[in-house]
Amino acid sequence: MVHLVYCDDKAKVLEKILNGEKTMIVRGAAGRKIPHSRVFEGETLYFMKKGSKKITAKAIVLNVENLVKLTDAEIISTLETNQAKLRLTDNQKERWHKKCLCLIEFKDVEEITPFDFDHQGNMDDWLIIEKIEDVVVGTSKPYNYDNSRFK
Repeated sequence: MVHLVYCDDKAKVLEKILNGEKTMIVRGAAGRKIPHSRVFEGETLYFMKKGSKKITAKAIVLNVENLVKLTDAEIISTLETNQAKLRLTDNQKERWHKKCLCLIEFKDVEEITPFDFDHQGNMDDWLIIEKIEDVVVGTSKPYNYDNSRFK
């Protein structure tokens, strides 16, 4: 599978990824929400700046850590321990203060010739797809969450 990751434009997440400052992303929720337990080492991440409709970078998943039922202290400790890789703003630390966290470390970041993203109404901020062409204008297919189900 490949993953399309929306990057927060206000916090300049994509810029931090491209300049090498940020080498890990986090997603969190009260329960095991996408992408928790659905991202694996060696898979490809594609990145786009939220609101841009352009997929402009990719990387390879290096390591994944899925955490559940975290206490407040464990959440703070986990985010702080990984801060050198995550480079979270204070607002992001607050946003990702969740009981279930998925930490995805990546490598081999590269800018790519931009793809035009075909946004559909039912899409989340993390998409799991078979190939990137499935969400590119001209080759996209109707999106569903089949690839997001637990295997």
